Amino acid sequence: MRGRLYTQLLSIAAREHTTAEAEDVVQEALISAIAAGRSDIENPDNARWLTGVVRNRARMEARTARRRKGRETAWQAARAPDAKTSDAKPDDILAGLPPALRILAALVLTGHNRREIAYLLHLPDTALRQRVSALKRHLTAKNLAAPEELTGLSLDLAYGRIRDVLLPALLRHGGVFASHDPDGHLFLIKRSQTDTPRQ
Repeated sequence: MRGRLYTQLLSIAAREHTTAEAEDVVQEALISAIAAGRSDIENPDNARWLTGVVRNRARMEARTARRRKGRETAWQAARAPDAKTSDAKPDDILAGLPPALRILAALVLTGHNRREIAYLLHLPDTALRQRVSALKRHLTAKNLAAPEELTGLSLDLAYGRIRDVLLPALLRHGGVFASHDPDGHLFLIKRSQTDTPRQ
């Protein structure tokens, strides 16, 4: 029964993943079963429960991986150097912009993030998104790429919540620096706990 169930669980997970990933999904599901008090897989109810956990976890992780890959591809494409625009200067970007877009572009070029720009311009998020899109269209029409700084404004991340979590985590863990990657995963940098210098 155990061998047959394990093979069945691997088969379910393999519909969405490679063999190695499927094994990881099944192992995580087995750990969940133990944590939930369902370690007796000879029990048909537990076997059905475990099958459902594997199916759901495999689908969820595959969906998450696809979304992550899409975000990474979009982020990398947005940051890819473009020969026609790499020499663009701030004056070239700002020239000919309508006043509202000129202010937005100036704030982006001086390093302000989405939340700060929305606050400074008294804009709701929907209006800010419209202005960012309009700025990108305007620059494309001028054969200029949007400045690198604009890529951070178009990622679908909860910047406000990320910032709200970073400072308490930084203080609680005694870190010296905290940030997040393009997917929104937080990371914290702390001083070494030993005085002995490392490599």
